[in-house]
Amino acid sequence: MQQHQYDALVIGSGAAGLAVALNLPETTRVAILSKGDLSAGSTYWAQGGIAAVLDEGDSLNNHLGDTLSAGAGLCNEQAARFTVSHGRESIEWLIEHGVPFSEASNQTNLHLTREGGHSHRRIVHAADATGRAVSTTLINRVRQKNNIDLYQDQIAIDLITTQKLGLPGNRCLGAYVLNQANESVDVFKARFVILATGGASKVYLYTSNRDGSSGDGIAMAWRAGCRVANMEFNQFHPTCLYHPQAKSFLISEAVRGEGGQLLLPDGSRFMTRFDERGELAPRDIVARAIDHEMKRLGSDCLYLDISHRPRAFILDHFPNIHERCLKYGIDMSQEPIPVVPAAHYTCGGIMVNHAGRTDLNGLYAIGECSFTGLHGANRLASNSLLECIVFAQSAARDICQQLDTIADTHDIPAWDASQVTDSDEDVVISHNWDELRRFMWDYVGIVRTTKRLQRASHRIKLLQQEIHDFYSNYKISSDLIELRNLALVAELIIRSAMKRHESRGLHFTLDYPETLPVATDTVLTPTLSL
Repeated sequence: MQQHQYDALVIGSGAAGLAVALNLPETTRVAILSKGDLSAGSTYWAQGGIAAVLDEGDSLNNHLGDTLSAGAGLCNEQAARFTVSHGRESIEWLIEHGVPFSEASNQTNLHLTREGGHSHRRIVHAADATGRAVSTTLINRVRQKNNIDLYQDQIAIDLITTQKLGLPGNRCLGAYVLNQANESVDVFKARFVILATGGASKVYLYTSNRDGSSGDGIAMAWRAGCRVANMEFNQFHPTCLYHPQAKSFLISEAVRGEGGQLLLPDGSRFMTRFDERGELAPRDIVARAIDHEMKRLGSDCLYLDISHRPRAFILDHFPNIHERCLKYGIDMSQEPIPVVPAAHYTCGGIMVNHAGRTDLNGLYAIGECSFTGLHGANRLASNSLLECIVFAQSAARDICQQLDTIADTHDIPAWDASQVTDSDEDVVISHNWDELRRFMWDYVGIVRTTKRLQRASHRIKLLQQEIHDFYSNYKISSDLIELRNLALVAELIIRSAMKRHESRGLHFTLDYPETLPVATDTVLTPTLSL
């Protein structure tokens, strides 16, 4: 076991984590932990872009209005205004760091595209691989910083707090971390800990996310005493590529923004029957429409067609999507793309203020693991990367103001593995993992009922008991850590969904199909026991 000591510990290496590290002073010693390689998170795979008001015909009020509309009355207007008002400076910061955004044909402005729910073209992008451009650029930047240490193949197990150590106060002191290379559990001490761990879409059987989206930060913060909010709002992206080998490849919202049409198997359009905005309706509406038509027709998938646009246009705007589809024998310039909805984004999370502060002193949460109030009951397309940069900068400013006031005076005990043994039945983990994701998809998916939620609640309690017994008796592993976290997040999603007796945004239940006149957040508060 090793003990590491830093001023700031960043758990997660996506846009949020990298940005907060780059915004801290170079006199600050920073550690960034990544579960895999540095580009393993969701940022690298984001296709669409970043929403920001850059066009003269657009305005902050327009962006704010679109955000509030998509959020179905549940956005925190102050948080939304705070975020959109920092859009331009966030893009300028990324450009200063070298992100190669696509330019307009006149090469004097950035090229702006439009996505569902937006009233104007305001999506800044790097072709159809914006996330890759942002991730690669910021990773190269942090590698150049002498004050930032990068740790790959590290998975945080739990946060270390004064309360857990029986000390006075309520402060985060660091984290226990599994080094997957040598299977040791190390201590990372830090005056400030920033959770930038992403969402929890892996809790569902079908997801557009990478394997690491297991809700680790949300689960760790909950166990440390932090409130979570609006966990029932899970965004299902309407269009993931349907192919047995494609796994989780997303067909960007921008395809519909540039004229892509959703089709039934017989080639007919259907979206205008569900919303006058057609294919450009917000994601929750489009996903429910596709889900409804698939169930009505008994179809395994529907289709997204942009083949009516010129081939040169498609290759220029969507080179990566075109290449990936060709890999599976689909030429999107000549034929429709088979698509299905998939779990895509966790709109709820750890409650934070505008500086990213959680309920626990010294602990921050930014990006998808946090709940800022921006997204409400449904995230507006391309607001997520914007939120990452805006709140990373805000959190860094807040930490800078405290750097000289927080001393490191606590001794932290080593991880105790003296009472556990090597497991000889890891099949339990894989079976529980599969069962969890399947019943969450069946019972807590795009369309819900009270009976389905009750079934899910019963199943998760039994599953958590098995996982607890396994965790208590056997040596820790990355699969067990993620399963433990996913099961806890699943419980929080189910509990939140059962508390909401209405249909709003991403939460749609057949038993309460109407929307209540007053929108309220679903806030859950943990009960700590030492």
